Amino acid sequence: MTTSKNCMYRLGLVSIALMSAFLMPQAASAQDDQPTGGSFVDNFEHLDTSRWYISDGWNNGPHQNCTWSRKQVGIKDGTLQLQFVQSKIGERNYACGEIQTTKRYGYGTYEARYRTATGPGLNSAFFTYIGPTDKKPHDEIDFEVLGKNSGQVQVNQYISAKGGNEKLAPVPGGADKGFNDYAFVWEKDRLRYYVNGKLVQEVTDPSKIPTNPQKIFFSLWGTDTLSGWMGKFAYSGEPATMEIRRVAFTAPGEKCLFPESITCKLD
Repeated sequence: MTTSKNCMYRLGLVSIALMSAFLMPQAASAQDDQPTGGSFVDNFEHLDTSRWYISDGWNNGPHQNCTWSRKQVGIKDGTLQLQFVQSKIGERNYACGEIQTTKRYGYGTYEARYRTATGPGLNSAFFTYIGPTDKKPHDEIDFEVLGKNSGQVQVNQYISAKGGNEKLAPVPGGADKGFNDYAFVWEKDRLRYYVNGKLVQEVTDPSKIPTNPQKIFFSLWGTDTLSGWMGKFAYSGEPATMEIRRVAFTAPGEKCLFPESITCKLD
C-alpha cells in the first residue's frame, strides 16, 4: 500500500476509536505496556469469544465501501469464514467481516493458514495492529492479498504510523485457489515474513521494526476509491469469502505448538 493510501485506511481506524472503545469488551482496551496474551493455537472448531472480538456496526472511513457486520463472521466446515456481501447497513451497500483478539501479543511467531477471497477491489488481510484506541502509537505488521491479483501477497509494517515498507511476494497457485501458510517471526532486532515456509522478506533495521504489543486481526473489506491499489471494485453478485483454518502465536523460547508450525523448523 502506498503511504498516502495507508494513511487513509489507518486514519479510518483512528476515526472510529471513540466508538469502538465503547463497543469493545474491557479486555480489548486494557492499558499497559506488556503483552496480555500468551501462546495459543486456534483451529476454529468454534469461535472463542473470550479470545476474539467481532467488529460490528461501523466502517473505517470513506475509502471502505462496506460496514463491519457480525453476521458476516461464522464457523463452517471447520473454518472461520469472513464474508463480503451486498447488504445495506447504514450508509454502505455492502457488509463485511472482521475479527480481532481481545488481548495483545508481543515478540514471537505469528502463523495463519487461510484462503483469500476472490474479486477486484477486495482485501483479505491477516495483520497485527495497535494504535490510538488503546492509547498507544500506531504499530502494525501486515499480510494483505488484493483480489485484483491473488498470485501475490503484500507484506508491510508500520512504526508510529510510518509505513512505506511494502514488498510483494508470490503465492504460487493463487492465494484464493487453496489454503496457504503465512507467518512472521517478530524479534526485537529482526522481523521475518514467510509464505508456505519460504522466507520472503527480512527486516533488520531497528527503525523499521514495531515495538508495541498488538492485537491480531483477520479482515475482508472492499473499496470504491482505492482502485489504483486494490483494483476497480466489481461485485460478482455472489458473496465473497475468506476462509481461515488455523491461527497460532508462539512466544519466544517456547516449543512449537503443532507439527506444521514454522517454529519446529527454525533456529
